[in-house]
Amino acid sequence: MNKKTLLKLENITKDYRSGDVITKVLKGITLTVNQGDFIAITGRSGSGKSTMMNIVGLLDVPTTGNYIFDGQKVNRLGEDRLAYIRNKEIGFVFQSFNLLPRATSLENVILPAMYAGIGSKQREEKAMAYLTSLGLENEMYKRPNKLSGGQQQRVAIARALMNDPKIILADEPTGNLDTKSGNVVMDILKNLNKKGKTVIIITHEEDVAKQAKKIIKLADGVLI
Repeated sequence: MNKKTLLKLENITKDYRSGDVITKVLKGITLTVNQGDFIAITGRSGSGKSTMMNIVGLLDVPTTGNYIFDGQKVNRLGEDRLAYIRNKEIGFVFQSFNLLPRATSLENVILPAMYAGIGSKQREEKAMAYLTSLGLENEMYKRPNKLSGGQQQRVAIARALMNDPKIILADEPTGNLDTKSGNVVMDILKNLNKKGKTVIIITHEEDVAKQAKKIIKLADGVLI
């Protein structure tokens, strides 16, 4: 059975200009990601991993090339539509967790559903169900500074899942965690993939990358 193509990068380049100096970060990236894929993108610091992740996550725009997300040519979409796709179709998990420090776990997880216009009772029930499924039923009303790194990352994963996104983008999801907590986070991502969720992780850790179904290496802005 042919899998549905979820996103496609076609000869993507990204340049940054500082005065008269142009730095070429991505140099013609072509990649197809299908529904249900679990891909690890690896490479040394400065290889262009984060820039590529930002473009895939619609946080940045390519200099040249085409990006097609779920059949839509991203280059032609307005900012409102891009913001909608970022909130509804893409779940982000960051190395630094990016939780609101004054909000509880529950409030952090609920946030994307508020922007999506989901009713208050429904979004609270959904957030509580995700937190419970990730073993955080006793941490719902705690703020991030009362949680371990592993717990904070699980809250971030629950938040990423709130709007049932088509894809989970995880940028160095184990980077700030000890080995045990990192293994728990990877087990969660693998389990989500088994249930059909498309997962892309960016990592410089070889043992983390090996847990994906497919490894893509980036060097000097080129896929190798």
